[in-house]
This record gives sequence, structure tokens and C-alpha cells, in this order.
Amino acid sequence: MAVQSTLPKPQDSLHSAILRLLRTFNRQSKRARLVATVALTLAIISSGWGGHRLLKRRSEDKAQGRRLLRRNSGLRGKDGSRTIFVPYRNSTAKVVIYPTKPTSFDAHRRLFLNPPRAAGLSDGQPALQVPPPNTKPGLNIAFLHQFLSLLSIMIPHWNSKESGLLLSQGVFLLLRTYLSLVVTRLDGEIVRDLVAGNGRGFLWGVAKWCGIGGFASYTNAAIKFLQSKVSIAFRTRLTRYIHDLYLNDNLNYYKVLNLDGGIGQGVDQYMCNDLTLFTNSAASLYSSIGKPLVDLCVFNYQLFRSLGPLGCTGLLANYIITATALRRLSPPFGKLKAVEARREGDFRLLHSKLITNAEEVAFYGGADIEKAFLDASFKDLSTWMEGIYRLKIRYNVLEDFVVKYSWSAFGYLITSLPVFLPNWSGLANVPEPAFPSSPAPSPNPQHTRMQSFITNKRLMLSLADAGSRMMYSLKDLSELAGHTSRVYSLISTLHRVHANAYAPPRHTSPEQFSLSDVHGTVQKGYDGIRLENCPLIAPASLHQLPGSPLTDPLTFTLPAGAHTLISGPNGSGKSSIARVVAGLWPTYRGLVSRPRQNGADGIMFLPQRPYLSIGTLRDQVIYPHSEIDMRESGRGDRDLMRVLEAVRLGYLPDREGGWDARREWKDVLSGGEKQRMAFARLVYHEPRFAVIDEGTSAVSSDVEGLLYETCKERGVTVVVISTRVGLKRYCDWNLTLGLEGDEGDDDDKDEYDSEEEEKEEPLLPAWTFDRIGTAEERVGVEREVQALREKLGRVEEWRRRREEIERELSRVWVAGEEQELPPPGYLKEEKDEGVREDG
Repeated sequence: MAVQSTLPKPQDSLHSAILRLLRTFNRQSKRARLVATVALTLAIISSGWGGHRLLKRRSEDKAQGRRLLRRNSGLRGKDGSRTIFVPYRNSTAKVVIYPTKPTSFDAHRRLFLNPPRAAGLSDGQPALQVPPPNTKPGLNIAFLHQFLSLLSIMIPHWNSKESGLLLSQGVFLLLRTYLSLVVTRLDGEIVRDLVAGNGRGFLWGVAKWCGIGGFASYTNAAIKFLQSKVSIAFRTRLTRYIHDLYLNDNLNYYKVLNLDGGIGQGVDQYMCNDLTLFTNSAASLYSSIGKPLVDLCVFNYQLFRSLGPLGCTGLLANYIITATALRRLSPPFGKLKAVEARREGDFRLLHSKLITNAEEVAFYGGADIEKAFLDASFKDLSTWMEGIYRLKIRYNVLEDFVVKYSWSAFGYLITSLPVFLPNWSGLANVPEPAFPSSPAPSPNPQHTRMQSFITNKRLMLSLADAGSRMMYSLKDLSELAGHTSRVYSLISTLHRVHANAYAPPRHTSPEQFSLSDVHGTVQKGYDGIRLENCPLIAPASLHQLPGSPLTDPLTFTLPAGAHTLISGPNGSGKSSIARVVAGLWPTYRGLVSRPRQNGADGIMFLPQRPYLSIGTLRDQVIYPHSEIDMRESGRGDRDLMRVLEAVRLGYLPDREGGWDARREWKDVLSGGEKQRMAFARLVYHEPRFAVIDEGTSAVSSDVEGLLYETCKERGVTVVVISTRVGLKRYCDWNLTLGLEGDEGDDDDKDEYDSEEEEKEEPLLPAWTFDRIGTAEERVGVEREVQALREKLGRVEEWRRRREEIERELSRVWVAGEEQELPPPGYLKEEKDEGVREDG
């Protein structure tokens, strides 16, 4: 009879847990079970409702992102942040951009404009240019100050995203060093087991080798990935910082090119190319210096345990000698890279100018001369780069021989110390190490010596690799110094322009009408345009140089409704008035009063060349507003349609495919359509004052009148800058520039001035400000007509005088004779033909 087992049947752990939970639930009171049931039901319902809300919110965000991306728009937060949507795979990604705080600019300004005297960038007082032009990029205190100043922007605080990325990269770098040690020891064990014929230990070592290799491969890939993430994070920080400093209400983007002149015209080269090279070099600096430095410390410690104090001392002496020799013989790569970057910018600038002015160059047929300019600039760049490469060849030969071959030979000598000179190495009484990880019995001395040699050799190779990377990093540091100097110069120039820091050095006086000699006043908030004793000074291309006066100081007032025409010959300073009122040019003397803001209920300027931005057709009408600003003002596409119809452009949405159509608008629209689009912006914004500089030169006369009358009907006071007198019909006042000064009649002057009169400075052109249609204006016109009639009456007198001069000049006298030579025969023939024609 079979015996039945009384042992309990094994149950699944999950099943047992459920049974215990049910038994505990059944032992509770009825009220407790009811409360638990209701709580579980509510938890299930709330989690389902929350998941539904989350999915719905994500779907709405994606739809909103696609809509805003199509309209080239975004969202604005209460803290000044801006949320934009960018394409990402098959959907959109949300990016939040936080503006740089003004306090951050104030805190960084002293680092870029007033560096400490120890940095060698100034003498302890604000300099006109930081760094000075005579500062050479290199591995010095100036480079350290520049790099730390930029690092304070790239890593603003310890808990930033960049700090986390660097910490993660540091963990992986330490992990790779540990894996290198493990691989080094494992290599020695594998060779030992192979020589000893221990097949089991050999196979186990190979299996561990493959496992560690997979983990090490992931570690290397993670280090490269984190390095690229650090580079992008650094570039993002610097780019947004520079954009906030470059594009703001202070018009720094105009002043840094046209007023300061500290970095020339290649701002795009600084922001695009130099900034990318700097961030890539700065991101690689952490791994190219930090990792070899850790390897040197760890491997030296391991070799000290294996080779003794004598071997470690020899290694340190080798490092010091070779590093000193390579440092002395290294060319100035920092200065060479900075000059190369500047010449790259010059070559790129020539191409940019050719692209911008391709049509004008084509009309002139200037392909040959432009090609000559480009070839000369490229020849200059290529010659400089070839010189750098020649220097690199000589330096690389020396560096490779020292780092690879001389260090390897020295390593063999060091690793032989425990074998040939155990007493000198200090390892004579050190016991043989044990190998508990090996399944083989205790190895003999030959096998142990083989393992020690392979391990030490592997350590020496890793140490040589770390040392070579340290030597190579010196060259990378020199190139980084050149990139750092370029980026530091850009940011210091922007800070100087932003803070208007053009004070002259101590105990010196500024040049007259330079940026250090600005004493005028700008008043914002005035309901009109007013200039009082304000001279028009054309600034120089460099901020230390003096400007050029264009006319006498101006004094006039334009209240609301005073439509004015500013006329005069070319070069008289008509457009300069717009630049002074807009704040593009400084107010050197006097007072300039203008409305507080640009756009609605303020002032707006239409330049000579209509500007069409990238984006949709809607963006062209509402520029410089975005769609966010348009929606916040309560306007829609219907309002924009009425604006286009007012300027006779109502056909554009149908022709171009709707308001969301994207085109290269500067090529799609004709010259007249561009100017009418500029007036559409006036009608959309409805400012109180509009300064229009040659805004209707490509528009027909009937449409021109319609545009000006439309602006006046909407309450816009127009200030027209033009050389066409016919525009007086739309204005009430006329400001005429470029008039000759009261210097008297030319007939009353002597033929030759005295020396004292020649030393006197020429009088500046005068100006008049009169009301159009008054008796004074008619008298002035009659005076001009009378002057023209008098000049026409003297034409015969001038002709006779010309004939006398030509007759005197045609007489030829021979030296030593009193008779003059007869005129050539062809002159007589020409004279006879002229007489016959007159007859």
C-alpha cells in the first residue's frame, strides 16, 4: 500500500501573497472592507482619468506645436521666457528659452571690461579695447582669465545642466581608468596561464576579457556621447548669452558694426565658426586632460608597487625632461590659430558681400575683379595655413619620436629593473604575489615573472598613452587659447557697446566727436520730434577716431500733424537725421527728443532698402511683431487683409498660397511691392510719427499719393526724406539741407586768396526750415529763378572767355626765337569746316 505524503504542496509566492491578503481582508470589519473597496475603486477611476487627461494634454500640445511651427510662432511666459516648437522626428519638440537677466550682464561686465591687472589685459583701469591688440594668445595668465570668464557663462551655477553632464562624464572617465587596470591585470593572467598550459584558466580569462570588453566599449561610447552633449550645452549657453547681448533695444547689432569697429565686419565668423571651435575644444579639454592626469596618477602608483622607488623616480624624471623640451620647442599655435581664424573670416566676408550684392555686381560685369579679390584673399589664407602645416610637421616628428619610441625604449629599461637589478629597485625582499582568482596551482617563479613583465608592460603602454595624450593636449591648449581670445574679444566688445564704455584713459583728452566725446541728451517720451543745437556727425569706423560734421547744428520741432519733407542734395545728411533720431548714431551735442517707443503710438522708420524677413506672409505684414504679439493685440488675418487692401496688395494671399506660405520674399516681391509692404507695416502698427526715407521711389505717382494720404488719414505724421520736390504736395513743412553758406558773391572775391584765408576752416552747409506754400517760400523760388536767369545771361560771356583761353593755349613758341609756330594743318581744316557749318 502506497504511503500518502503529508508534506504541504509547494505554492507560488505570488499566489501565497494574494491568499494572505484575502485572509487579512476577510478578518476586517464590514465598514473597513467597504472603505477599502471604495478607496480602491476611486484610485482606479482617478488613475484612469489622470492617464486620459495626460494623453489628451500631450495630444493637444502636439497639435499646438504643429500649428505654431507652421505659423512660425510660439508662447511667451510671464517671466519673460519664450516657448518655441522645433521639428523633431515626426512630431515637434518644445524648447523653453529663458532670457539672460540684466544683473548677469552687470556681474560679468567687470570680467570683460575691467580685468585684474595680474591678467595682463589692462593696467588696472578701463581700456579702450580688451584684450589689447598687442596681447598674443598663448598659455599665460591672460588665457586663464579669459577661459575662466567664459566658463562662468557656460556653467552659471553648481546645480546647472552642464555641471550634471560634467559629473556624469567624470564618473565614466574614472570607470574607464578602473577598467584599464582590470584589463592590464587580466592580460598578465591570460599570458601566465597560456605559458603554464593551464587551459581552464586560459579559457576563463578569455571569457572575462570578452565580458569586460563589452562593458568598456559602452563606457567609451558614453564618454564620447557626453562630450558632444557638453559641447552642445556650452554652445547653447554662449549663443543665447551673446544673442541677448547682441540683439536688444540698445541696437548693439548695429553699433558693433558701424560705430565700434573693434572686431571688424566678421561678426558672423565669431558667432558661428569661432564659437563652435571654442566649445568643441573646451568640451574635449575635460577628457583630454582630466583622464590622462588620473591615468598618470593611478598607473604611477601601480608601477611604484611593481617597480619600486627607483623606477618611479626614473618615470617622473622622464616626464619632466620631455615635457620641458616639448614646451620650449613648441610653436605658438594659439597665435597662429587666431590669425588663421581672422583670415578665414575675411575670406568668408568677401563671399557674403558677393552673395548680398550679386545683382549689382552682375550689372557692372564685375566678375573678374571680384574673382581677383577672392583669389587674393584665399591665397593669403592658404599661404598662412601651409606655414602652419610646415611647423606642425617638424613638431609632430619630434613629438612622435619622443612620446612613442623614446618613451617605449625607456619603458623597457624600467620594466627590466625587477629582473636584472632587484636590489636597486627595492623589491629584493618583497614576497611573490598570490593569485586567488586563478584555478591553477601556485605558479612557478618563471610564470610569475612572465605575468609581472606583461602586467608592467601593459601599465607602461597605458602610461605612455596617457603621457602622449598629455603632450598632445599642450598643443590643443595652445589652439584653445586662440579660440578663447577670439570669443573673449567678441563678448568684451559687446559689453563695451552695451555699456557705452568709451571713457578715455586717465590724464588724456578724447578726440573731438569720437565715441569718448558724446555729450548730447536723448529725451524719450516727447510727443513729437525735436532737435536743439544738434549737429549731424558721421561717426568714424573705429571708436577712437573722430567723426565728420555734415551740417550746421539743427534746431527744429515737429509736433503731431506737422508733415515734413526733408530735402537736399546727395550727401547733405538727410538720412543722417533719421539715424540720429532712431538712436543709431550718438547725439554728440545738443538735445534730441522723440517718442518713447517704436511702433504703435510711437515712432516708426522706413529705410531706403525695404527689409523682408524670413517666415510667412503674415510675418512680413506684422514685422517686427510676431504672431504672439498680433494675437495679444486682438487682431486676426481679416485685419491683415484690410491692411493689404489699403496699400493695393490684397492679391498677395491668393497669389502666394495663403498667410502661412513661406517664400524667399526678397526675390518673390518686386521693388514696388516691397515698398508697399513697408507701408502695410505702417498701416498695421499705426504709429504717431513715421520717418520715410525714399520710400516710394519704385511706386507709381497715383499709388504714391494713395499711400501718403492713407497714412495721414490714420493719424500718422509723415516725415519724408527725398530729393524729389514733387512730394511737397503731401507735406506742410520743408527742411532743406546742403545750402551754401553766406560767403558773398563769387565776383566780389579776388582771384587769389591770401594765406590767412586759406588757413581758415571751410564753412559747413547751412539749412532752412520753412512752411510750404507761404509768401516767403514763393519769394525764395522767385529768387532762385532770377539767379538762374542771370547765369543764363552770362553764357555768351563765358563762351568768349573759353575761346580766348583755348586760343592762348594753342599758341606754340620755340625757345630762343621770337616767332611762334603756325598751327598744324588739321586744326585749320577743322576750323574751316566749323565756319562752313555755321554758314
